[in-house]
Amino acid sequence: MSKEVKVVIPARYGSSRLPGKPLLLLNGKPMYWHVVQRVIEAGVALSDIVVATDDERIVQSVISESIPVQITSSKHVSGTDRINEVVTTNKWDDNVVVLNVQGDEPLIPSALIADLISFSINNKDYSITTAVTPIQSESDYTNPNVVKAILAEENRALYFTRSASPFSRDNPKDYSLAYRHIGIYGYRVSALKRFCTYPESKLEEYEKLEQLRALSYGMSIGAIVATSAPPHGIDTKADYEELKQLMANK
Repeated sequence: MSKEVKVVIPARYGSSRLPGKPLLLLNGKPMYWHVVQRVIEAGVALSDIVVATDDERIVQSVISESIPVQITSSKHVSGTDRINEVVTTNKWDDNVVVLNVQGDEPLIPSALIADLISFSINNKDYSITTAVTPIQSESDYTNPNVVKAILAEENRALYFTRSASPFSRDNPKDYSLAYRHIGIYGYRVSALKRFCTYPESKLEEYEKLEQLRALSYGMSIGAIVATSAPPHGIDTKADYEELKQLMANK
């Protein structure tokens, strides 16, 4: 894997719905460990991966697994700000591509990570890159917790929304242009720094979607369409128990 690529895995202890989420065990290993393995399987060297956290308990756990870790401020509003601190502290070059891989998706396909890295390197015109997957059901289409991505030509993201969108006037049951957003991002360091200079946008605050800040201030977002996508992230104890059972049966 190219040295132009780094991966940062934000791991925050204080989740309101599931405190200590990164440390929850799956097959005897903490959740963040499984995410690190998926990144390694994608071809990224361990030395190019950093777990970023604001909690000493997570730091000690990551050290015990011999994984690079960095303690970051507890005042960050978002994972993107946490990643920017890692980038700034390590003085990574402006042309380096940094992937933000969420620490609560232990089953994220390694092929998806590798595809996004390749797309990010080969599409320098996009400020930010991300991934989407086709929506297959009405329940996902109408669920406000499933973030929809609206794509234009050449994989350019026009908008992200919690609403059922886009809507086919002639066939309301047609979801062929509806995509679920997958919370993985790629940024060139220069674009990440630029993003973090902007205040929260009105649309971002309205929909509670951070990627709308980038679009609101004129940054471009490109998206790969993944046929193999992870399940929804782990937000609740029920999600965790379901995933624990699923992984135990693998």
